[in-house]
This record gives sequence, C-alpha cells and structure tokens, in this order.
Amino acid sequence: MQGALTRYRIIAWVVGVILIVLVLGMPLKYLGDNDIVVAAVGPVHGFLFMVYLVCTFDLGRRARWSLGRMALVMLAGTVPFLSFWAERKVSRDWVKPELAAA
Repeated sequence: MQGALTRYRIIAWVVGVILIVLVLGMPLKYLGDNDIVVAAVGPVHGFLFMVYLVCTFDLGRRARWSLGRMALVMLAGTVPFLSFWAERKVSRDWVKPELAAA
C-alpha cells in the first residue's frame, strides 16, 4: 500500500498545482483575450486528472475505503487548493496509521 500512497501523493500535488495554473489562466482567456495558458494547460490537466482518479481508486481499494470516502477524495481534486488538504488528510490520518498498525 506504500507504493499506492506515494503515487497518490505525487499525482495529488501535480493535479493541484496544474489546477491552480488553469484557474489563473481563466481570467486571461475571458478578460484578456489570451487563451494560450488554458489551451496549453487544459488538456494536460484533463489527462492528469484521470490519472488522479485511477490512483485514488487504487489507494482506496487497497485501504478498503467506502465508495463515499473514495468519491470525496476524488472530488477534492476538482477544487483549487482542496487537493492539497485532502492529500494531507489521506496521508496522515487515514493511511499512515493503517500502515503503522500492519
């Protein structure tokens, strides 16, 4: 389960950073008529978000989470800055105590 946790933590941070870049690029697109940031980062974020969903599912399956908990963690990747909080919560409070007990 340690490998699944590491993969989840890395992709959560990457998706979180790219989502922030994408959100910062939105005003440029709609207010400044410059869609270069959204055009470049949007497809990358979409692909990496799918990887985030797969990694979250993998970790949740290994940790035996309920579908509700898995869905909440997956949804955390859609809100800027929330993926960072969710990654910390998952790591520190949900998975690491379970790894220490095993």
